Amino acid sequence: MDLLWSPWRYAYVSSTTASKSCVFCIGELPDDDTERLVLFRARFNFVIMNLYPYSTGHLMVVPYAHCARLSETDSEQMNEMMALSGDAVRILEEVYRPEGFNIGMNIGECAGAGVRDHLHLHVVPRWCADVNFMTATGETRVLPEDLAVSYQKLRPLFAREVKN
Repeated sequence: MDLLWSPWRYAYVSSTTASKSCVFCIGELPDDDTERLVLFRARFNFVIMNLYPYSTGHLMVVPYAHCARLSETDSEQMNEMMALSGDAVRILEEVYRPEGFNIGMNIGECAGAGVRDHLHLHVVPRWCADVNFMTATGETRVLPEDLAVSYQKLRPLFAREVKN
């Protein structure tokens, strides 16, 4: 396998490992939303961009409550999570015109959860042939847009389109 250096990930890995804190337990104050790439805050959940996206526009809907299982949530949290994922799809369609979406959760380490103790719902825009030879054979993703650029495109639409 080829190695690609990604020194920007070290700050993330070392800070979460050293502090033992949950990356999704961000509190309800919007002080660092731009730095954290929080696109929108609702009553029970927030929408945040994925720091290590599978594709351009990959974001997540995350409950404020630190819970690892669906059984630990209530219907208000889940209903809002699903409504926000629908809003996210509509906004991503407007901005990026994807041909499809992957929407889902990986619950538990054996299911592929990178953050296994805090539920989160992935919303991943997809395009035909977006999994090209780099991903399939080179084990490398190539993203055409910087996260800061994506954030600047998406944040105003969440503010305009999503109603609490």
